[in-house]
Amino acid sequence: MAVLPIVKYGNDVLRRRTEPVTLFDEALQKFINDMVDTMYAAPGIGLAANQVGDSRRVAVIDLSVGKRPGELRVFVNPEIAESIGQISEDEGCLSIPDLTLMARAMSHEIDHLEGKLFVDRLRGFKRDRIIKKIQKLAKAGMW
Repeated sequence: MAVLPIVKYGNDVLRRRTEPVTLFDEALQKFINDMVDTMYAAPGIGLAANQVGDSRRVAVIDLSVGKRPGELRVFVNPEIAESIGQISEDEGCLSIPDLTLMARAMSHEIDHLEGKLFVDRLRGFKRDRIIKKIQKLAKAGMW
């Protein structure tokens, strides 16, 4: 198994919608295993394939960060069929490190697969603050 490099904010792959998986084989299982290793090494609670530069519609989530066996969930070709209401919570992302907030894991990872980032859902001061911090880190060569 391998820990894959996580793509950072600003990389175009994060803005592209992923493609449905059509081939379920050992190579897909190896990729999923590598995604799980990468998520735990980060450490994170969720990871979408495009966050490691892959265009397949795959995501992994483990809210226990590997501490409770059996809580790992693998999603292949997930879709949100219906959305009702709104929940306003802080959110974070492995592709935007060091700005770790409470994430809504499932919706967050499917957003990634759709080419959306949590900063796209922010408005006003919160969005401006995060974008400025990213720019500051990039300018300092830390991004």
